[in-house]
Amino acid sequence: MKLREAVSWLTGTLQRNLIPLLEECGERPLTGKERQLVSILELVKIEKFAGRLPRRFGRKPKERQALARALVAKAVYNHPHTRATMEALRGSPVFRRLCGFVRRSDIPSEATFSRAFKEFAKIGLGEKVHQALVAQWVTPELVGHISRDATAIQGREKPVVKPRPAKPAPRKKGRPRRGEVREPKPETRLERQGRQSAPEALAELPAHCDVGTKKNSKGYKESWRGFKLHVDVTECCLPVSLALTAASLHDSQVAIPLMKLTSARVDYLYDLMDAAYDAQPIYAVSRSLGHVPIIDKNGRGREVIPLAPHEAARYKERTVAERFNARLKEEFGGSNVMVRGAQKVTLHLMFGVIALFADQLLKLIA
Repeated sequence: MKLREAVSWLTGTLQRNLIPLLEECGERPLTGKERQLVSILELVKIEKFAGRLPRRFGRKPKERQALARALVAKAVYNHPHTRATMEALRGSPVFRRLCGFVRRSDIPSEATFSRAFKEFAKIGLGEKVHQALVAQWVTPELVGHISRDATAIQGREKPVVKPRPAKPAPRKKGRPRRGEVREPKPETRLERQGRQSAPEALAELPAHCDVGTKKNSKGYKESWRGFKLHVDVTECCLPVSLALTAASLHDSQVAIPLMKLTSARVDYLYDLMDAAYDAQPIYAVSRSLGHVPIIDKNGRGREVIPLAPHEAARYKERTVAERFNARLKEEFGGSNVMVRGAQKVTLHLMFGVIALFADQLLKLIA
């Protein structure tokens, strides 16, 4: 079944069966936001993954499932913190039942939410759900363009002070003398990533909180404290692969592992990247994987060679990654990071990513 047909069938099932049944059981019709939450929870099915987790934080499987559904609802409603979600659970019986809590007394404490969140982050619940969504909805299709981009994530912790690297010994200029042996230039990270697997390359990247700086759309430099989220997005705005790194890491350092990770999950044709990724090792790896790299040229102080007309037309598709980043921050909690540590920050963002993934699937029909 094609993607559009599958989503159309699922949407019809939700509209004809599930939502009317829920409205019959409740005391009032569902609001638009509640209908959105029902559809996203039905697509994500996070309770299947949360119910299988080992019982380490003392909660029964059904309670773990309700906690996971509530955390997805937190991203859908863009609540600034868990207390806001708990207040919504106490104030709305419909919202409470949609998340899986029957009675008001069933709502756990904020400490229980925190312990559950920590356990979910430790076992990578968000990544497991996201991979299942990609395998079900994106892998069977041939993807035309993969747009790659990074966005700033504000953190809530002190930045790690980076030690200053030791200055290398100055190299002699000119040609070596007869019989003189000079040390070869050290291998760059991009060159090393070409022969590494995606998990090995990602494990070497820094993921701590620090300070990042970039130029905004007006050409002015702006800094932030926190992290950087790197993402590969299809032309339908469905995220395929993500990686969280330190804010100061350059975008190009994550391109090759993301490329390999995405290639293992979906079949696609074109790699679309901005001028930050203009490096020869990235071109080489993209071509070795059977893709066509279309990367905006970085003049590096010289005259910039424009893209060919057919490449420039395809390059316009890359704006889908910017739209994904904007929706994640404005609608699904990407700007409300209240947790600390890369592991917890990743899970917080992943709840927003899987909610956005499901919501985007439903938008494909509209």
